[in-house]
Amino acid sequence: MDIVLLVKAALMGVVEGLTEFLPISSTGHLILAGALLGFDDEKAKVFDIAIQTGAIFAVILVYWQKIHATLVTLPSSEQSRRFVVNVLIAFVPAVVLGLLFGKAIKAHLFTPVVVASTFILGGFVILWAEGWARGGRPRAVVRVNNVEAMTPLDALKVGLVQCLAMIPGTSRSGATIIGGMLLGLSRTAATDFSFFLAMPTLIGAGAYSLYKERALLSMADVPLFAVGLLFSFLSAWLCVRWLLRYIATHSFVPFAWYRIAFGVVVLATAWSGAVQWAP
Repeated sequence: MDIVLLVKAALMGVVEGLTEFLPISSTGHLILAGALLGFDDEKAKVFDIAIQTGAIFAVILVYWQKIHATLVTLPSSEQSRRFVVNVLIAFVPAVVLGLLFGKAIKAHLFTPVVVASTFILGGFVILWAEGWARGGRPRAVVRVNNVEAMTPLDALKVGLVQCLAMIPGTSRSGATIIGGMLLGLSRTAATDFSFFLAMPTLIGAGAYSLYKERALLSMADVPLFAVGLLFSFLSAWLCVRWLLRYIATHSFVPFAWYRIAFGVVVLATAWSGAVQWAP
């Protein structure tokens, strides 16, 4: 296996792990990083989706106590059953719309300029949601303080909002966390539910992508994917632990400014030709 290729896989894994659960779009960062590293062929696109599983393993580790308690009490606890059903309800819209429109979106929207534009728009949405735009404060009054208090309708709404992340650069976590807050979930409840919803969503996406594109892969690709998964797992584990502490006392405004600044830089360099973001 080419050492340079393994280094690229490690770098992509770190990018995935650090950005998957922050409201800054892991897909957008992977597209841009892949364009810069020359790691953007068809196999690389499968790799980008598959290594999300490493990040999910990190979330499972962080939330293992909650996951274990839910599974153990599932036969006897109405609260546990409601929680699992809510996650499944929220998962369904992404499955349906992904199967219907996923191919078209990948064919036409997975470009650095589209990603950068979505970065900027998403940044302004976060500022608006956090009350920085025009002095307003649109976030709804908090009525759901933890994931156990969510109703099936709450779950369905968050699931529909998650579908916005099919547009690269939007951010799955950003859409579900900010969307959840606007729907009346507390910052902590929205973040927790976003993480739990990520489990079936990203594992399902990874498995489906590997199965669909299995003709592109061989046993020789195992080291490449293993390195990406490992570095995705390690960086995501550190990031999730940090984010859970961060949201206790901070807003998402810094991430909004980062999105806007990064998007502007990408657009400026792409239009000027200073950086060849895509072939």
